[in-house]
Amino acid sequence: MTVTRTHRPPLRWGNLLVMIVLSIGLAATILPFVWMVLGAFKTNAEIMARPVTWWPEHPTLDNFTAWLFEFDIVRPFVNSVILAGATVATTLLFSSMVGWALAKMSFPGKNVIIVVVLSTMFVPGIVTLIPQFVLIANLGMVNTYWGLILPGMVGAFGVFLMRQFMLEIPDSLLDAARIDGAGEFRTFFQIVLPLCKAPLATLAIFTFMGSWNSFLWPLIISQDDSMYTLPVSLALFSSDAGGHGTEFGLQMAGSFLIVIPVLVLFIAMQKHFVQGIAMTGIK
Repeated sequence: MTVTRTHRPPLRWGNLLVMIVLSIGLAATILPFVWMVLGAFKTNAEIMARPVTWWPEHPTLDNFTAWLFEFDIVRPFVNSVILAGATVATTLLFSSMVGWALAKMSFPGKNVIIVVVLSTMFVPGIVTLIPQFVLIANLGMVNTYWGLILPGMVGAFGVFLMRQFMLEIPDSLLDAARIDGAGEFRTFFQIVLPLCKAPLATLAIFTFMGSWNSFLWPLIISQDDSMYTLPVSLALFSSDAGGHGTEFGLQMAGSFLIVIPVLVLFIAMQKHFVQGIAMTGIK
């Protein structure tokens, strides 16, 4: 019996250099997050102490209990959940519908619409901020949930992502469904959408992150603290006007609470996210 040995390729200096550079970049990305998480369990005195210590010497949950019971984080949390949940649901529905129409339907002006949709991706969001606010104000939606949700219900990126994936769906499959008597809506909801789990998961993660972390629009459209979202509440808490600008432990705890839902969503949908990026051809 002969035993075959597999020889590993020698490690080249170029590969080693790439690994070192990537490791430095990874450390620069992760270390601030680790510092935030550990700082959330420290007292403000320990954070300000010198020399700096990474691991909490006396871990405490006082920063989290203060957010939950003293500063009433429940209302901003509910507002953020409503904003993110409604934005994700509407974006997935409308972006997939528009992407389906641009990918598999023929109608006059289709190419023009595609160009216009793609062109809006090059327009900075700050440029349309004032027109959006004027429109929402004229509709009487200032300081309402509709005012928060309406501008983010559909986006050019979502349409582009869904269209690129739906172009790969075989026409023969759709023709077979139509021959069996399925209408357009039934074909779309029962055949097309189940095949689009990967891009839908990808779009859901990006949309959730964008709406959950949104700061400027909720700050502008909200007139009182009853409509503030978590990022707005944390920013006002950290400002000098709030009188808590030096309470770094509370700020880190609040930031950690904001990050938790995004991490949970990404971990839960990581498989579909990676698959969606690979299959839609986005580099």
